[in-house]
Amino acid sequence: MSKIKRALLSVSNKEGIVDFAKGLKEFGVEIISTGGTGRLLKEKGIEVIDIDQVTDFPEMMDGRVKTLHPAVHGGILAVRDNEEHLKEIAAQDIEPIDLVVCNLYPFAETIAREDVSLEEAIENIDIGGPTMIRSAAKNNEDVAVVVDPADYDELLAEMKVGNGGLTKTQKLKLAYKAFHHTAEYDQRIQKYLGEIVLSEEEKKELPETLLDRYDKREDLRYGENPHQKAAFYLEEEQNEPSISTAEQLHGKGMSYNNINDTDGALELIKEFEAKPAAAVIKHANPCGMAAAENLKEAFVNAHAGDPLSAFGSIVAANRKIDAATAREIADQDKFIEVVIAPDYEAEALEILKERSDKMRILKTGELSINREKPGYSMKKVTGGLLVQDRDLAQTTAEDLEVVTDKAPTEEQIEDLLFSWKVVKHVKSNAIVMAKDEMVVGVGAGQMSRVDSMIIAGRKADGRQEGGVVASDAFFPFPDAVEKAAELGIKAIIQPGGSIRDEQVIEACNELGIAMVFTGKRHFRH
Repeated sequence: MSKIKRALLSVSNKEGIVDFAKGLKEFGVEIISTGGTGRLLKEKGIEVIDIDQVTDFPEMMDGRVKTLHPAVHGGILAVRDNEEHLKEIAAQDIEPIDLVVCNLYPFAETIAREDVSLEEAIENIDIGGPTMIRSAAKNNEDVAVVVDPADYDELLAEMKVGNGGLTKTQKLKLAYKAFHHTAEYDQRIQKYLGEIVLSEEEKKELPETLLDRYDKREDLRYGENPHQKAAFYLEEEQNEPSISTAEQLHGKGMSYNNINDTDGALELIKEFEAKPAAAVIKHANPCGMAAAENLKEAFVNAHAGDPLSAFGSIVAANRKIDAATAREIADQDKFIEVVIAPDYEAEALEILKERSDKMRILKTGELSINREKPGYSMKKVTGGLLVQDRDLAQTTAEDLEVVTDKAPTEEQIEDLLFSWKVVKHVKSNAIVMAKDEMVVGVGAGQMSRVDSMIIAGRKADGRQEGGVVASDAFFPFPDAVEKAAELGIKAIIQPGGSIRDEQVIEACNELGIAMVFTGKRHFRH
């Protein structure tokens, strides 16, 4: 274990650097420094060698060129047990550098400013820093590299144990962090430049290589099942209110399944803007959903959609939760795991907190969907990743094609569009029965569409009489339509596109059911 005798300190983030430099001095380490870092250390009474004394060349071009010099990189890259390397640097009066402490120009912070210009962004692309970091990381058997101020105290402690030196394992670990640091840095730069140079058409194309960054927010107790490890990662760029940006106001930590189900609840409720609405989610499927003139009524109707399935559910609302709604949610006969909403009245929050120490309460702020930068929907498969645009397709009354002799009434159209928004968030094959902007029955995840219809009818238990049905994909046969008629359904919304559409339409005509086509499918697997 060789001692650290000479260190080069050049940091943009100066947090902790003064105390760290003092710690190095206690081990007798000679410090070389650059620009602002050197000035700061001198102001604090720490003796440093300016970089131009090492290179015998002035810093120039506003600091663009200062460490890009053989006197620096020769000292970093020389392999200590290679006699030729040592002879070569000795012949050039180059002294070895044993520690490089460097973090990079604040590119991310710069481009985060709304008024930043391209010129400012370019000036904050570090060149010398990444080069030094990579040089030190490459020669990690002989040189330690530190890119994170959080590592300063640990490094000094390890030097104390190692009598002023570090083990090869410790240096290799630091090298790993260094390459991680530069990889993230380059990813940010290419993404920023891509937003500028790529055409709008090119931006719509899926990328040849996915370089999106995800940072771990927290380790979770376990995954879907207790024997699976799990963690929650966040995208670096957050474009809209989501489960990833929500603030937890109360309750124990969110589990893997809580996060997944709450995401489903929130994405469903974001579809509804015009009226107060509430969604009840179980295992990522809506078991209840309703819109009404006030939020209390919406929640009561949503929970009543399938109160048995709502045990241990997730509730989402699209309006600030008031005290009256909170009392309904907190009812002792209900067991609700998570509540997520834009905000809460003070009294409502206290009511929910009193209900249970375990109930998780999340606040999103005003809800919206970012349709300009929607991001992707991704699904991991073994050995690969499926990537697609998010399903943000919207359907209005003007988009509907009436294909039956009987046209739906205005009230039925309202319910058809309501159920169409809901069915998009139900696992395929999906059937949703609705009446008066309330889900009364859901058939989810079945291998045949007629089975989904039967299950939805059983859940509805008679409440579907005179109501409507939404199907996420076309009916391959008339059998599901015939079942809907038995259940008293009066109008159906579906994409159309089956080779047997004419048979299905004919069955509707014979049964007195109105049917509309949307031309869009909403599979959700």
